[in-house]
Amino acid sequence: MTLKQVSSRKARASAAVAKGEPCSDASLCASGVAVIETEAHALASLAARVDQSFADACRLMLKCEGRVVVTGMGKSGHVGRKISATLASAGTPSFFMHPGEASHGDLGMITPDDIVLAISNSGATIEIVSILPLIKRIGVPLITLTGERESRMAEVADVNIDIGVEAEACPLGLAPTASTTATLAMGDALAIALLEARGFSAEDFARSHPGGRLGRRLLLHVSDIMHTDDDMPTVSIDVPVSQALMEMTRTGLGTAAIVDADNTVLGIYTDGDLRRTLDREVDVHKAKISEVMTTECITVAPNMLAAEGLKIMEDREINSLLVVDDERHLIGVLSMHDLLRAGVI
Repeated sequence: MTLKQVSSRKARASAAVAKGEPCSDASLCASGVAVIETEAHALASLAARVDQSFADACRLMLKCEGRVVVTGMGKSGHVGRKISATLASAGTPSFFMHPGEASHGDLGMITPDDIVLAISNSGATIEIVSILPLIKRIGVPLITLTGERESRMAEVADVNIDIGVEAEACPLGLAPTASTTATLAMGDALAIALLEARGFSAEDFARSHPGGRLGRRLLLHVSDIMHTDDDMPTVSIDVPVSQALMEMTRTGLGTAAIVDADNTVLGIYTDGDLRRTLDREVDVHKAKISEVMTTECITVAPNMLAAEGLKIMEDREINSLLVVDDERHLIGVLSMHDLLRAGVI
């Protein structure tokens, strides 16, 4: 959609309000659509400005041995905090510095190894312009995101990225709307370009998000959540099936590991084996567990990722795994419920 078409849609929405229908369903929806279309147009125009300046900014940040210090005032500051958080979580160390506080001591946060990313749609924000000489004196590279290419901030920057928009979504042209959306998108573009350049992996992402679901999936090992010691359901090979059933009931895991005197795994007996036992009309009080157990059972190592254990269970359609050491000694039992409680599923 062209800017002319977007402006026409905005004019129709404003006309509905002028007619005294500001709260009609039609006028409310028209306003919402006009805003989205204005911001979509701003983003479409922004893509053409991902140019050499963008690449130069990325290279400066890739060479940075310290942190990317993001600063911005007002709405640009709110967007800057999000950009800084995205950079940090995507492998580029970063923090936000309030420009108003910078001249009152917070400039001490910046070290010679850092780089400053300053954001201002006008490029003339007083709080930022006033600290530019001090930033230059520290000697750190300065990247600016501005909507005015001829502004003071753009002129003194090592690299300036143009994030200007043709019109704000606000009908008064006052509230930062399309401009903040464009700024946020450019910040995301920088963060992801750096992520890909660094070869940042899902595992790296998980290390900075240990409390999130991805972190739990990628950082937890089988040994972190498996049942051990008295919580492991184990029986010897010469016991009757009924005793194995009692052990399965005691632990509530729906499985029993059959081990020898050295705790070496000989087999496994599960709920599935029980159903097959009953189908054969085997007397569970007289039959030995050795007669009905599964001997070729699947075992895993304790250092396996819990997510890998989950995949094995899903592929084999089973609900538990025996955990063994290099000599096949039983050291734990992992169940589907363990994975569920740990948030791996």
